[in-house]
Amino acid sequence: MTDLDRRTKTAINQAIHYRNYRRVRDRALRRLGQENPERYRELLDEERARDEAEGKAWLDLSGRTMATDDSTNAPNRGSKVSLGQTGSDNLKARKLGGEA
Repeated sequence: MTDLDRRTKTAINQAIHYRNYRRVRDRALRRLGQENPERYRELLDEERARDEAEGKAWLDLSGRTMATDDSTNAPNRGSKVSLGQTGSDNLKARKLGGEA
C-alpha cells in the first residue's frame, strides 16, 4: 500500500466516523428537544452565552450571524434589520425600485 493509498483510506475512515458521530449527536439533540424542551432551551442558552463570551458568532438557518444587544462581534450592530429580511431581499428590492 502506497503512502497516498494509506492517507486516502485514513481520510475516508475519518469522514465516515465523523458523519456517524454527527448523526447520533443530532438524533440525541432532537430527542432531548422533544422530550424536555425547557432543559434543552437552558442548555442552548448556556452554550450561546459561552460562545459569545469567547467571541464566537452564532448563525441562524440562513447563515447570517444572530446579533444580540450585548454582542460585540456581530456585524451591522447599529442597523435595524427585521428578522425575515436578508441581504438578498435588500438586493431584490433595490432592483425592483422599492425601498430596502
